[in-house]
Amino acid sequence: MQTFSLTDTGRMRTANQDYVFCQDTEIGSFPNLFIVADGMGGHNAGDTASRMCVEEVVSQIKKSTKITPIGIFEQAVAAANEKVYRASNEDPSLYGMGTTVVAAMVLGKVVYVVNVGDSRLYVCKDSLTQITVDHSLVEEMVQSGKLQKEEMRTHPNKNIITRALGTDQEVKADCFEIEVEKGDVLLLCSDGLSNMLEDKTMEEIIKKYPEDMEQAARKLVDEANKAGGKDNISVVLVRI
Repeated sequence: MQTFSLTDTGRMRTANQDYVFCQDTEIGSFPNLFIVADGMGGHNAGDTASRMCVEEVVSQIKKSTKITPIGIFEQAVAAANEKVYRASNEDPSLYGMGTTVVAAMVLGKVVYVVNVGDSRLYVCKDSLTQITVDHSLVEEMVQSGKLQKEEMRTHPNKNIITRALGTDQEVKADCFEIEVEKGDVLLLCSDGLSNMLEDKTMEEIIKKYPEDMEQAARKLVDEANKAGGKDNISVVLVRI
């Protein structure tokens, strides 16, 4: 397994509200863990939400025993939601903060995934395929036939998410598993990447550097910045 993670403020923002975690060695009773979270909220509330979320998910997984990957993801996301929600209600400067989250762990040929919001997991085999479904207004418009998939990236309401972690007492996360093969590449990213670059462009970059995840990650971030860098950009690449 080869991995690399990178987060960048982008060209238009002054602070980075994304937070990433990338560990390809044992964590708790699991072999690895990869996370991207994209925080939201005024002042420093967004970066507090994303950091708090990731730290709590990691903490839950570190102390987990005798639980399935899906079980621990559900438990960890619920605990992170409670922590962020409580903090936002106790500290007026953090009120209303929340975050997206996408996390994955690889066990042999199976990848376990959890997501809330519009941070994504893709798999690059012969082509790049989006695996997670965004919890966003534009995704709902696509599902109902009001918008073409290709128009999502440039739609004025593309940043409106319909689910976030920490904004309500309870959160509904999508948890599922997919099968992968040796040589497949996982891409976890915030919308600062996927809103800036077309899937085809991301696919070409990943395929250009099949053996070098660092080079691929840096190129993805560079191209997102060249395309405008309108948001924080976070990338985690995992070559199976």
